[in-house]
Amino acid sequence: MSLIEAVASLLIVINVALVARRSIWNYAFAIAGVLLYAWIFFHAKLYSDALLQGFFLIINLYGWGQWSQSVAREGDVRVERMRPADRWFWLGGIAAATAGWGWLMHRFTDAALPWLDAGVAMASIAAQILLSRQKIENWLLWIAVDLVAIGMYALKDLWVTCALYVVLLGVSAWGLIDWRRSERAATA
Repeated sequence: MSLIEAVASLLIVINVALVARRSIWNYAFAIAGVLLYAWIFFHAKLYSDALLQGFFLIINLYGWGQWSQSVAREGDVRVERMRPADRWFWLGGIAAATAGWGWLMHRFTDAALPWLDAGVAMASIAAQILLSRQKIENWLLWIAVDLVAIGMYALKDLWVTCALYVVLLGVSAWGLIDWRRSERAATA
């Protein structure tokens, strides 16, 4: 375990706990955490995850803007659901992106787990975009990502990160419950 991995993990736990509570301050912790994890994953040869951190930096800046607008308009972060057709579109997109990115990582790099890493990366991208757009389904994707990532990081002996994803799994379940409660309260 490295000190950098421990600090990055702590920042991400704080970030996700704040997301679950629909606090806009989650983004400050997210940005610091993704910068540290980019370095960690690059050195572990999990290149999809390393590149994913760059995307997370951009999407967290976007999400911060989106949530700021929601708070200014509504006084709070409003939770919404996707249409069923949109859910299928996103799942198909995740599958296609995983196949394409996994092939690229397998063919052109020495990635340790190219297909598994690509699946975690592509589902994480979709989940983060949906989170930025305040879609409740983001939590279902995060739960799936957490479950797969736990095994992947264990295989790479990234035990602090593995433990982080166990915690994130619990926080994601809490986030789903809390966002559903908020959705019901808004429609009542």
